[in-house]
Amino acid sequence: MKRTMLMAVLGLGLAAPAFADLALATSKNCMSCHAVERKVLGPSFKDIAAKYKDDKGAANTLATKIIKGGAGVWGPVPMPANNQVSEADAKKLAAWVLSTK
Repeated sequence: MKRTMLMAVLGLGLAAPAFADLALATSKNCMSCHAVERKVLGPSFKDIAAKYKDDKGAANTLATKIIKGGAGVWGPVPMPANNQVSEADAKKLAAWVLSTK
């Protein structure tokens, strides 16, 4: 019983950052066009992570795209600029997106 309880607590501790960043993505309206596991209007976060998995500068690239928007990488639909997202939050979001598997 104690071991089960310990494993549950440890599991929640590891999942907490993922939930926190999902909450951040939701609060910044990312989920209007993206989902973790499936394409919506934009690519899934898992597809983005896979595309950039070997790119050492991906976190900075994605943080910039989150704020300034982008076009042409995933097809004809552009990603609009998100000026309401701070640089710190954009970096958190980019790191979280790149960590999705």
